[in-house]
Amino acid sequence: MIADRGNDRVLLVDGRRRILWRYPRPGHTPALPFTYDDDVFFGPGWRRIVSNQEDQHTIQVLSFPGGRLLWHYGHVNRRGSAPGYLNTPDDAYLLPHDVVSVADAYNCRVLFISKRHRIVRRIGQTGVCRHDPPRTLGAVNAATPLPLGRTLIAEIAGWVDEVAADGKLIFSTRVPASYPSDPQWLGHGKILLADYAKPGHVLIMTRQGKVLWRYGPASGPGMLDHPSLALRLRGGLVAVNDDYRHRVVLVDVRTRRIVWQYGHTDVAGSRPGYLDTPDGMDLLPFRRALAIPAVRGVVLPRRR
Repeated sequence: MIADRGNDRVLLVDGRRRILWRYPRPGHTPALPFTYDDDVFFGPGWRRIVSNQEDQHTIQVLSFPGGRLLWHYGHVNRRGSAPGYLNTPDDAYLLPHDVVSVADAYNCRVLFISKRHRIVRRIGQTGVCRHDPPRTLGAVNAATPLPLGRTLIAEIAGWVDEVAADGKLIFSTRVPASYPSDPQWLGHGKILLADYAKPGHVLIMTRQGKVLWRYGPASGPGMLDHPSLALRLRGGLVAVNDDYRHRVVLVDVRTRRIVWQYGHTDVAGSRPGYLDTPDGMDLLPFRRALAIPAVRGVVLPRRR
């Protein structure tokens, strides 16, 4: 699943680069404007997705594969910090019990929002943009949920923090990246992180900031230009949103080579096979999809 930000759409593509599903449907006007979709993630059970529209200042929860707007938060094209408002939301995740977590980037806080539009928990102090977690945070670009209600936070100024469900700080680390983006917990004390820069990098590091693995050629076809998210796949692969080169790539961890990509390098477009500034993604496991009748019909398209 790819948040194709520059085309204001979400695509589900398979390993053969076929488009299996998209939102909004071609020729269909969405129930709420859907502009600058910065991220997309599946919710528990794979029947819903959540997307944050960063410059539109909204979050939308959609049914999958129906594509029906279930609920939303924020006001279209109106930033703010009062209840009901957001300022450049990033990395919205759908948690159990219809709660959405989001990095409310330039309000310098992480919010946990119920379906009834209530803020049920927050990390940071609204409008106080200073690194002193968990009391205050700098501008944030990620709030990745972890087991036991923990949250992994990326502060744009160069910090990764982990905060427990009770609000206590577990650790805060200055990271070896110019712009840390979307940290992912790998277990065993390891974190996968994108460095949103040119040339960009993807790295695996410890909680203490020690780099264990890094990918980031300085030039050539393998160079990354502002990668915003990296996810680990089975088989020793890492998927990367290579935003400004208009592609999603799979990198072999062992060889440090790109072995697959969707999108045409340095060419933005909307035709099949093209992307425009992809800035988010998630993975739909094939076996899980087959176990859900409505989703099975998407991943196994009818033969013509």
